[in-house]
Amino acid sequence: MKTILPGFALAIAIASLAMPASAQTVVRIGHVAALTGASAHLGKDNENAARMAIDELNARKLRIAGQEIRFELLSEDDAGDPQQAVAAARKLVHARVVGVIGHLNSGTTISASRIYHDAGIPQISPSATHPKYTRQGFDTAFRVVATDLRLGGTLGRYAVRELKADSIAVIDDGSAYGESVADEFQAAAKAAGANIVGRESTTVEATDFEAILAFLEGTKPELVFFGGMDTMAGPMLRRFAQRDIPVRFMGGDGICTPRLATLAGEAIVDDQVVCAEAGGVTREHAGAIDDWKQRYRDRFKTEVQIYAPYAYDATMTMVAAMQVADSTVPGGYLPELAKIVYDGITGPIAFDESGDIRNGALTFYTYRSGEREKMMVVK
Repeated sequence: MKTILPGFALAIAIASLAMPASAQTVVRIGHVAALTGASAHLGKDNENAARMAIDELNARKLRIAGQEIRFELLSEDDAGDPQQAVAAARKLVHARVVGVIGHLNSGTTISASRIYHDAGIPQISPSATHPKYTRQGFDTAFRVVATDLRLGGTLGRYAVRELKADSIAVIDDGSAYGESVADEFQAAAKAAGANIVGRESTTVEATDFEAILAFLEGTKPELVFFGGMDTMAGPMLRRFAQRDIPVRFMGGDGICTPRLATLAGEAIVDDQVVCAEAGGVTREHAGAIDDWKQRYRDRFKTEVQIYAPYAYDATMTMVAAMQVADSTVPGGYLPELAKIVYDGITGPIAFDESGDIRNGALTFYTYRSGEREKMMVVK
């Protein structure tokens, strides 16, 4: 019989006493957004919310498959660039994340989605609206907001039927998102009877709007629709005011932030701008979302931009599917994610056969006295 030395036996006993009664299993969830560049304020907004969700989940000390789980958020920056998005996705796959919340932009989300699909890793975007994302046949792709088909189409019909715009100019920033939402707006507005006087494209890096200004001065539209982000829409509105181009201005979720008022300054006239975000909270969930936004402000000392609540709900929904499946293995909980019904702070979350949210809402806003004001929620 082999004799254990007394010193060694003592060390084993001490080590055993030092070990926790129930060791935690670390489960990594990825998050990707533009944390640098023009959309960094929106990307940070989403990252903050995902981190809030992770911390709250850890405070619950959840047990899945008999193990106490500690979730860890691995956040990557894709700078809003599709190539960087692919690199970030590969990095997360290599780090063995079990799911991904992201990306922020449509172009980056679409580019990265194949990487996650090939690795069998579920992906929930809290903000990508381009229809192509969930039309690629990837069973790993989900989103918790409405698509551009609904967003742009609803705005187009509203421009004609409610704002009574007869002549409309359409501008996009050349991005996947900008072109898509502008396409859907243009098609819906034209079908509703509007005269589309022309279409102009620019680039996401553009700072010179002379070609656009000349186009508008030549066509004199009643309304301009811009498919792009707030960082370009704000300076564009300033140039409209400087050149005395008096038009109504519409856009999708990319421009629909509290920050637009700061970027445009006094160039925004009350009720001049109408925009919509691809999400919405009905009266039944108003209290929950208001409480959550206050907790967000208390923690991060800043206001919610747009999609933070959806990033939070996306994270919670993913983990809820793990709990139902009693598994954190991607292939184990993916079937439950596809058929989940989760009551989030933004409302009920359930996905259709493509991975799109069912009955996605839209929220319309305008700007008055330099502040964004909610107009209505459309289901």
